[in-house]
Formats: sequence, structure tokens, C-alpha cells
Amino acid sequence: MYQTIKWEGEERAAWIRLNRPEKMNAMNGTMQAELMEAIKRTKRDEKFRCLVITGEGRAFCSGADLTEMGKDLDYGEILRTAYNPLILELQSLEIPVIAAVNGAAAGAGFSLALACDLRVVHESASFHQAFVHIGLIPDAGNLIFCRE
Repeated sequence: MYQTIKWEGEERAAWIRLNRPEKMNAMNGTMQAELMEAIKRTKRDEKFRCLVITGEGRAFCSGADLTEMGKDLDYGEILRTAYNPLILELQSLEIPVIAAVNGAAAGAGFSLALACDLRVVHESASFHQAFVHIGLIPDAGNLIFCRE
């Protein structure tokens, strides 16, 4: 059903596993759309009492897959129409969301982990905000984590 994630429901817990280990689970357009659908799928089923998000392989999520983005893209528009709505949809869940951070969480992957209610972190995990090294502010929902 999905190409870039694995979704499963085990009793009362739903699991999303980012599944592009060869790319350190870098987020592309397909993954963004599949994550949005999987979050909505979890939201629709009242039997789930929590959602766990983790990554396959050695990374949680290395951020946006820049190899799939062209130079002529409007990155601000991508943030407004894809990343930020994804983060807001995740935060709208009325059940706890747990990030099981198993490795690198960078850029948008760091934002995804921050958007979760709780982070369980493996000793090999690391967090990276590379935005500051290139003169940008954190994106992908990183600055919208205030709840009402």
C-alpha cells in the first residue's frame, strides 16, 4: 500500500516506520503524502491509543531529500503546502505520539521528532539543525510547536 513508509496497527498502538533506509529515511514528496495519509488513517480509528514513529535502518529521518528537489522549486511553497500541514496534522492527533529516534534526526526529521509528544532516544541517536550553517531559520514546522 505504501512505498516509503510502513504502517501497522498492533492492538491499541499504530506504528509508522519511515522506510527509505538507503537514503537515511530522507523525506521526499511521496513520503510526505504517505505520512499525511497514515496519520489521518490512525486518527480515523478510535481503537488506537498512541502512535509511534520510527525509522528503518540507521537513521530516524535525515530531513528533506534534496536530491529529488530541483533548483527552480519554491522551497517556501513546499514548506507551506507539504511540510507544515504534515506537522500540524500530526499535532492534531488526540492520542500521544511517540518518536522512537533510532539514529540521525536532521532538518525536517528533527522537526518531525519535535512535533511528537514524547521522544524515546537510542544512545546512537543524534539531532542536527543544519539550517543555521547556511543562514536559514529552522523550517518544516520547527517553529510552530506551540499548542493552544
